[in-house]
Amino acid sequence: MSAPAPKGGRLAGRIALITGASRGIGAAVARRYAAEGARLILVARTVGGLEEVDDAVRAAGGEPATLVPLDLSDGEAIDRLGASLYQRFGRLDILVGNAGILGTLGPITHIRPQVWSAVLDINLTANWRLLRSLDPLLRQSQAGRAIFVTSGAAARPRAYWGAYAVSKAALEMMVGIYAAEITKTAVRANLVDPGAVRTGMRAQAYPGEDPATLPTPDEVTEPFVTLAEASCTLNGETVSV
Repeated sequence: MSAPAPKGGRLAGRIALITGASRGIGAAVARRYAAEGARLILVARTVGGLEEVDDAVRAAGGEPATLVPLDLSDGEAIDRLGASLYQRFGRLDILVGNAGILGTLGPITHIRPQVWSAVLDINLTANWRLLRSLDPLLRQSQAGRAIFVTSGAAARPRAYWGAYAVSKAALEMMVGIYAAEITKTAVRANLVDPGAVRTGMRAQAYPGEDPATLPTPDEVTEPFVTLAEASCTLNGETVSV
């Protein structure tokens, strides 16, 4: 028999959807949110990975999560998501747009068109479609919070970071525009730059780096909690870890 679900916590009773939730930062945020009392909707491509996170949440006493196996390159599926969640929950308190891919690092003129499109689709367009689909649910919340993951790669031009840096820079602009449009609502939108973290993407970008020198995903979850709280008033900001 599992331990009783947490009754208190900084996110008690709040409904949170997290993309890229099967591993890395997304999985860590899911575990932390559950520990803070949130009800989870976990989105990722792999059912097995989602089930592992759900098992960890339950083992820690959290409420069973709603698992949504979804390929974020399927824009029409994202468009249908909002209506489906509205029928079940009636609102969404927290959206965490965490899913992302690195693509190919190298000269920008050498990137294959299909790689460029894939990176922009997942890192930018999918997040726009999520906002488009879920904005009505966030507005149904008394304190809707949208949080997106960015990167230091977006801060200034760096050789060889190509599509990834472009996608994150565009994401930051998109979130800033959305934040400017919701100032008179109860919704707030911000970004988190987690910095260098021990993830698969980091290992892909820096294969010679010793991962033991980096913080784990569990060590960078605090800003995600702070920005998700109903009491948080930040809007259009980037919080760096």
